[in-house]
Amino acid sequence: MKGKRQQEILEIVAQRDIETQEQLLEELKARGVTTTQATISRDIKQLHLVKELTPGGIYKYSVSQKKIELNFAGRLRTIFREGVTSFDVAQNIVVLKTMPGLASAAGAAIDGMDIPELVGSLAGDDTAILIMRTNEAAEEFCEEMREMLS
Repeated sequence: MKGKRQQEILEIVAQRDIETQEQLLEELKARGVTTTQATISRDIKQLHLVKELTPGGIYKYSVSQKKIELNFAGRLRTIFREGVTSFDVAQNIVVLKTMPGLASAAGAAIDGMDIPELVGSLAGDDTAILIMRTNEAAEEFCEEMREMLS
């Protein structure tokens, strides 16, 4: 129930300009979700909702950019800890071995990191290759991965 309510809250603040908890309660009620102001207050905190100024001069609830960044970093660590089984370097190429089916997720996560020394990645089912600009960049990337996975 909590997960469904919080998902509804995220959808509401994405679709509408919600200025107050009371407006949020009304929107939830219209969607068939009954709750209390105290629960909404806890949900706002757990979902990292903040009030931001709109171009129209009103404050509305939105998801904190910091929350998005933290979620991305956390997901990346999770993908690596859970999915990467080994990695090695061959000149400017880093080869990642993953659990079956997770190489694409690992490659996409790395691509999303905007690493200047990364030229690109190519992933199969359980292997991804990362093409770095230099041999040194590949070695440095592997060292960072060792630290992340330890």
